[in-house]
Amino acid sequence: MAPRKVVIMGAGGRDFHNFNVVFRDNPEYRVVAFTAAQIPGIEGRRYPPELAGHLYPHGIPIVPEEELAKIVAREGVDEVVLAYSDLLYDDVGHKLSAALAAGASFKILGPRETMLESAKPVIAVTAVRTGAGKSSVSRQVVRALIKKGYRVVPVRHPMAYGDLVKMAVQRFATYEDLDKYNVTIEEREEYEHYLDMGLIVYAGIDYGEILRRAEMEADVILWDGGNNDWPFYVPDYMITVADAMRPGHEIGSFPGEVNLRMADAVIINKIDQAPRENVEKIRENVRKYNPNADISLAVSEVTVDNPKLLEGKRAVVVEDSPTVTHGGAPYGAGYVAAKKYGAEIVDPRPYAKGIIAEMYKEYPHMAEVVPSTGYSPEQIRDLEETLKSVPADVIVAGTPIKLARIVNVDKPIVQVRFEVKVVEGKTIEEMVDEFLERAAARLHFSRH
Repeated sequence: MAPRKVVIMGAGGRDFHNFNVVFRDNPEYRVVAFTAAQIPGIEGRRYPPELAGHLYPHGIPIVPEEELAKIVAREGVDEVVLAYSDLLYDDVGHKLSAALAAGASFKILGPRETMLESAKPVIAVTAVRTGAGKSSVSRQVVRALIKKGYRVVPVRHPMAYGDLVKMAVQRFATYEDLDKYNVTIEEREEYEHYLDMGLIVYAGIDYGEILRRAEMEADVILWDGGNNDWPFYVPDYMITVADAMRPGHEIGSFPGEVNLRMADAVIINKIDQAPRENVEKIRENVRKYNPNADISLAVSEVTVDNPKLLEGKRAVVVEDSPTVTHGGAPYGAGYVAAKKYGAEIVDPRPYAKGIIAEMYKEYPHMAEVVPSTGYSPEQIRDLEETLKSVPADVIVAGTPIKLARIVNVDKPIVQVRFEVKVVEGKTIEEMVDEFLERAAARLHFSRH
């Protein structure tokens, strides 16, 4: 029988992982293309032959998602596989309908087919939407494990925006490693906070090889899930973070609801920023769809390094891009901090340049904040020129990176820090204790 022709719909992350574990070297299928979405400027490349395997001596083209129908018709595609995250169910339905209308079947590969087994215990931190506060939960998990004497290696969900061959396995131990790999702003946002804690963090394309290398350096693997994707590795314990600012997304987004249903513990974060009815709605949904999960309530404590620079000053706020773009949040920690410390927030939209102006058109839900979009030098220049153009006294950096290392601007930058604090229910330390109890036998074996 001829192999079934496949298109994988992605966004530079799960798409490549699914290909590697299910389709690479599998003669029953022939992947004719990846489609790209969500991230500006990542289409027009090829998944390289060095990573694609012997069935693809010329690699695999990566094309804009808008070309899906043409590819299905031209190549006689049998299956369209959805392989990216952070989608509302309406979006999933539209993509399903587009694939079916073009004549192909529509498919989503599940956890059993795509999760890899680790020789070391794995604790996973996921979320129901981008920007829920997963990173601050991950930091607390790491601190609790280190305090107990365990070597922790975070493995981060992929952000495959650069040279894919060079990105196959990335090990970051210093800021110089970030420069060596020429990572994007979004990647820095996810790696820098671990480096500041003295940790090694892995990421890349080939998560089988990444796992083998991380296991050599770790007692415990922390899976740090990007967007709202489920883990690539089978977890011994899974924490899912929900956002009190976006009630309903925990059961209205894909694969956010998957993470909700899979969770051992759900943390409803940012309850200090949302009305009580939001919290109760999420709690009710958790109880309905995952009655066995522990539920904790948490606040996101926001501070800045120099509050005096904000009081009574005009501020332009920069937020983590995925949170306020495809994550659907109108603002993030930077906006909250600017309000908290008495700044007057200047609307940056009339002064936006290049890709930043395009982001406002594509994501009109954004409030008066600048997304930290910077997937290329050109986009970083657009960000820089936007910040220079806004008539403000100070820049509030709600993104977790050290923004001054990336952009050259004519305004002081106030860095925002945010940490999660559980105020009701099982603490993160108690969640870690439960994980360690479950993984006790494997931990003993791995350390001896």
